[in-house]
Amino acid sequence: MSNKIASQPSCVDPFEEGMISQGEALKRIEARIHPVLACERLPIRECLNRVNNEAVKSPRDVPPQPNSAMDGYAVAIGSLVEGDIAELDDVGTAFAGVPFHGDCGPGQCVRIMTGALIPNGTDAVIMQEQVEIGDDGKIRIDSDHRRGENIRLAGEDVRQGETVIEAGVRLSPADLGVLASLGIAQLQIKRKPVVAFFSTGDELMSVGTPLEPGMIYDSNRYSLHGMLSGLQVDIVDLGVVRDNPQSMLEALVNASAQADLIISTGGVSVGEADYIKPALAELGSTEFWKIAIKPGRPLTFGQISNSIFMGLPGNPVAVMVTFSQFVAPAIEMLSGATLRPPLLFPARSLDRLRKKQGRTEFQRGVATLDENNRWQVGKTGKQGSGILTSMSRANCFIVLPDDNAGVEPGDEVSIQFLDWVH
Repeated sequence: MSNKIASQPSCVDPFEEGMISQGEALKRIEARIHPVLACERLPIRECLNRVNNEAVKSPRDVPPQPNSAMDGYAVAIGSLVEGDIAELDDVGTAFAGVPFHGDCGPGQCVRIMTGALIPNGTDAVIMQEQVEIGDDGKIRIDSDHRRGENIRLAGEDVRQGETVIEAGVRLSPADLGVLASLGIAQLQIKRKPVVAFFSTGDELMSVGTPLEPGMIYDSNRYSLHGMLSGLQVDIVDLGVVRDNPQSMLEALVNASAQADLIISTGGVSVGEADYIKPALAELGSTEFWKIAIKPGRPLTFGQISNSIFMGLPGNPVAVMVTFSQFVAPAIEMLSGATLRPPLLFPARSLDRLRKKQGRTEFQRGVATLDENNRWQVGKTGKQGSGILTSMSRANCFIVLPDDNAGVEPGDEVSIQFLDWVH
């Protein structure tokens, strides 16, 4: 008789049958998700961080006419004397919004302010610090200048008909400024995705109530709400779903009736009280349910009617890891935004980091700049998936790829800054 039991695959195994890589999981998510189709037209002040639905073409040149980039004097280069100083008559002033009327002839110049239209007959602006004003009022300018100096040309920023903002762009403050510079007051944008979420478990209690033996407070819904609040979504909190099959079915039917994306926490493993998988099998379909990452191995992705479903693990750190790596990109896909890969930065590890090969790990770290202005990173203490303080103290993930077998102090690692830390 063997002195070892026949164990089942578990989360302590570096790899097991049926697990897929992080990259493969994201490919499958992208293949299944279709952006929301509904749009709304809003004033541009209300479009910050929203996704525009159509490419924006400029209806005009920006700037519309040549204007001055400096306070100074508009002159014709032909009026300057090569190798000598020219003395010019000041014949008027051009202000932004109040142009100089008339022509500037030979031997003349026009006082000009930043943004003012370039007067007829001039082809350069000499900044006021590079001229002298004689006792007789003459403007003295040397010949060390060129045609076109300090002049903003018509269309220098944007040409009429040019695409200035592509479809699928999440609009920044600078984008709103560009739209305003074109005279565009409203924009057609994608509606916000609706995200419904709930926690599962008979052991969960609401904050503010006395904690009974064997019970824990539901922290996951607060972490989820905080992360969702930083995104452009409409949030539906469905509370806690208790551990019985009928409650789970009712919760998923209710969520699918109102949400583009459904998120649950807990109940996606193989325990006797884990009812997500059978409910999903009855109501919809499952694409995958195990990913080769740590923490966050049990993650279920599927569909119920027209709603995408993402079942996250129950451990609070695993919830935040899987949200950042899979849920946030899924929301970008639903929003119709152009998906960009996460930014990774090289950093020097300050600690020894234990790891087995086979899974990508997201350890929690605090990144700082060293004396050479280069990133260094130390872990936030114990790295268990239930130790939520390891996330609270962190400003980044230390991303260790699947082929990494551990890190020694001084080794280079990759870090990914947390979107919700400022």
